[in-house]
Formats: sequence, structure tokens, C-alpha cells
Amino acid sequence: MYQSKIVPGDAVPAPPEGLTPGDASARTTRQFTIFTVDGENFAVSLDEVKEIIRLPEVVRVPLAPPSLEGLTNLRGTVLPIVNTRSLFGGAPVPPDDATRVVILDHGQPVGIVVDRVVSVVTIESERIEDAAAVETSVRSDLLRGVIKDDGELGLVMILASGRLIEQEFDLLALARAGSGGDGVGGEVRPIEAAAQSVDAAGEEIQLVSFEVAGQEYALPIHSVREIVQLPENVTRVPRAAPSVMGVISLRERLLPVVCLRRLFGLPAAERADHNRVAVVSVGDGSLLVGVVLDRVNEVLRVRRGGVDAMPPMLAEDTNLAEITAICRLDGGKRLVSILSAEAMFDRRAIEGALESAIEATDGEMAAMTEATQGRAAGAARDEEQFVVFRLMDEEFGVEIAAVQEIVRVPADLAKVPRTEDYIRGVMNLRGAVIPLIDQRAKFHLPPLDHNDRQRIVVFTMGGVQTGFIVDSVSEVMRIRRDLIKPAPDMSDRQRRVIRRVANLPESRRMILLLDAQQMLGDGALTAEAA
Repeated sequence: MYQSKIVPGDAVPAPPEGLTPGDASARTTRQFTIFTVDGENFAVSLDEVKEIIRLPEVVRVPLAPPSLEGLTNLRGTVLPIVNTRSLFGGAPVPPDDATRVVILDHGQPVGIVVDRVVSVVTIESERIEDAAAVETSVRSDLLRGVIKDDGELGLVMILASGRLIEQEFDLLALARAGSGGDGVGGEVRPIEAAAQSVDAAGEEIQLVSFEVAGQEYALPIHSVREIVQLPENVTRVPRAAPSVMGVISLRERLLPVVCLRRLFGLPAAERADHNRVAVVSVGDGSLLVGVVLDRVNEVLRVRRGGVDAMPPMLAEDTNLAEITAICRLDGGKRLVSILSAEAMFDRRAIEGALESAIEATDGEMAAMTEATQGRAAGAARDEEQFVVFRLMDEEFGVEIAAVQEIVRVPADLAKVPRTEDYIRGVMNLRGAVIPLIDQRAKFHLPPLDHNDRQRIVVFTMGGVQTGFIVDSVSEVMRIRRDLIKPAPDMSDRQRRVIRRVANLPESRRMILLLDAQQMLGDGALTAEAA
């Protein structure tokens, strides 16, 4: 028996030249990758192995079988990672320096976690015995045979890896890679169409509320294109106004960034994880400005009767020109200042900052010319917009068209007897009683104590309102359609709720995209909470 060692993390060598994969009749020898799992030796045909890597960081997928370790990004491809110990019914162990992921090619790649990769071996075909004739720790129908080695390896079981994975993930669509996927098309619905600032009856306005230096402000939602995280680096602009922090690149266009603390003459603050940038459209929408906020609070729907114009005495103060109205909430105990995007910014100063940024980089950013801006505007038609929230350490997204508003979790919830454990109770939302679903419990995740970061994402489907409690809402973001892929189908429940994955390699993020219709329809929530 010839044996050649693998360098961990390197790609596995190709089959011998001239040997056609799968042509057993042409073989007098065969090559296998040998690895260990829970003290046993296993092999898979080298033809199936794409490469071997160290265990990467993964995104956990709720409602999937427990043997799914998670999903990871492999050079732009969404790669399912399966825990082989769990497949074999063994006890889980923490990974160590020897742990590897063997990436198998079954139309779509899938990675299996193994304790250690031993070697690549080349053996004579006659040394492979029928699995049914040998007593092994694994069912013979999951094996292609066994190798009996008189040396240090001993008994090596040859896995029918495709059959092994399919028995656990009977819905795993491994053969649909390159098919273009499904559910990625459809008409793009921008925020202006998905969440109008005034309802059909003209009785409510919709606002995005946020904090700056402990005070609460809001912008009409039609002015807010999206909300993104504050990037690590903001390019400074020479000779810019003091409130202009600089510029950032956002999807092929330069975005000037304004600090509201500086604009309002408030004390500076240390950068924090909860800082956000609201992308605000000014005037006819041809100018976009990034506004740095301390923290985003909620998306509010407010009756017009609760919105008052600025008192005449204050309206005459030029230092308060940005504030156009005051919103009264909680019986007047909570006052929110409503800002005007048009009054906040000096258009000439913002456009001058953009020109200075291009000049300061000696043309490095000249690609962001009017033509490129036009392409970016056209690319918006190939984007979808999502509200992104967190549960534990993972990010999830729902189409913004399904989201009515985002509100805080009340301190006291009215419990509903004889309902499922995941129904936390009901709340009164401006006269409408809506059921509240604990999304952690729905996904069988550990419970979380009530805290200030939790939010209720209110969905409306078919005239029915339902609130889902999430750990936090992080941002509203636009995602290019070419970055949205079908999610691997690991279980029936997961397939219905988590249909797509946004794979964002540049920011090293993977966002699980939920089907809001399925979330609302799963379990007859309205009937249960009635």
C-alpha cells in the first residue's frame, strides 16, 4: 500500500492523470482520503474531495438538524458544515488543532467535520471487501466497503458520503448549484413603496426614531433610504464644514457623512457598537447624506393628532430650524423632535465636500463620477431591502415590505392562557391587540432576560398584525440580488422559514433571510392568541 501525507489546509491532490472519475473498470488501484471520527477510521473516495480546510467560523441555522454545524462562506459559495460525530451518534467534543473540514463535491459542496485527517492512500481494488461481510460500527448500507490494513490503520470504513448526508438531511438540494436558485427574483420594492409615511386614510405618519446625546429625534421614513453600521474608516475631507466627518463608499457611490452631535453643537462621544448611519435623501432624492446617530430606537406609526408644529417662539429660533414638529407619545410623557432633511443640510456645502474628497485623493475616487453614480442608481433596481435583526450571535433579515413598524418591548405583557410556550402574550398597539411571538423560543434557542435592546418587529400580512420579539434590530440595508442565494434545505421547517441566505464576503457576514409569510402562517398564531 502506497501512502502520501496531506498537508492540513491544502487542497487534496487530483486523481492520477488519465484516470476518469467513477470509471471503476479502468482502475486497478483507487485513491482515498483517510480520516478519524471518534476513534474510528473512515475513508472517502478522493474523487469526491474538493479540498480540506481548518474549521471556519459558521452561522448557526435554527430549525435545522442538530448535526448541522452551520453555514460558512467558501470563496463566495454558501457551504453547509456537517458534524460527523453527530451523524454517527457520538458525543460532541470541542475542536482542536487537528480538527479539519473535508469538503465533498456532490453537485453543491458540503463540508464534514472530522477529528483528524490521516493521509491519502492508494490501494489495489482487490483489497476492498464487502461491508456486509464485516462487522462494523456503522450500518453497512452507509458504507461502500471496508479496507483491511495490516499496518497501523487497521480497519478503514469507506463511506457512502452522499447517502450518509441524505439520510440526515433528506431535503438537502445538493444538485441545484449553478441553477440560478429560486425566490431571488421578483420586483424590487423600495422603502418608499414598502412603508409609506402616511397611511391610506391619511391619519398616521411613519417615523424612524433615534437618540443623539440622550435626546430622542425622528425623521419621516420616506426620507430614510436605509440604515447601516458606522464603518471603521471614514475618509476625512479637507476644508469641509465642522459637522462633516468625511466620506465613505457605499455600493459604488461616495456618501458624505455628517455627525449630528457636531451639527447640533453637542459634546463629542466615543465610538460605540450601537452607532448607526442613516442614509437620508435630500430634496428630490438626487443627494444622499449619511447621518451618524448614537442609537436607532424604533420605527413609529403616529397619529397626526399626536404631532404638533413647533411653537412660534421656538420656530423663529434659527438654531432650531432643523426641527419641524414635536411628536407626543405615552400621554405626553415622551416627546420626540421631528427633523427635516431639507432644513438640516446645506446642499452646496455637502456637494463641495464630495468634490474636495475626489480632489484630495488625486483622482483615486474619480471613479465615483456622474456616470458611475448613474450605474449605482440603476443597480438599485437589482437590490432588495431588508430589516436586519439579531438572535444570539446570528443575523436574520426580513423584507422591509412585510415590516409595519419596530417598537420597544413593554415591561408588562398580558399573558394568554392555554397557548404555546413561544407566545409571550399580547400587547395593545394603538387600539389593536396583537400576539407577541418570542422568536428565540420559536427557533428553540436559549431564553434571554428582558433588556433595553430587545425590540418587537411588527409584521402585517393579509390585514393580520403579529409582533416578533428579537434580541435587537441592527439596520435596514439594501442587498444586491447576486449576493442572495437559496439556503441549503436541511429540514422541512427550516426550508419553509429560511429560504435564502445573503452572503456578504466583503464584510464577512452571512444573513439568514426569513420568509415573513411563513413566519406568520406557521402555527396559526392568530388563532392561538385569540
